[in-house]
Amino acid sequence: MGRAPCCDSTKGLKKGQWTPEEDKLLVDYIQTNGHGSWRLLPKLAGLNRCGKSCRLRWINYLRP
Repeated sequence: MGRAPCCDSTKGLKKGQWTPEEDKLLVDYIQTNGHGSWRLLPKLAGLNRCGKSCRLRWINYLRP
């Protein structure tokens, strides 16, 4: 029941600190396209992170 976990350990997603390059990819993508679906954003932006991680990074650190 419910949704599948976004951060499945078998996907090999990166965890831990964000690099400045990842921050730039996220900011550039959101400024160009908007955030839309957070679950699809990492693939579209070229990030190896889960959507939840991208959403929290944007809301807590990067949002202007």
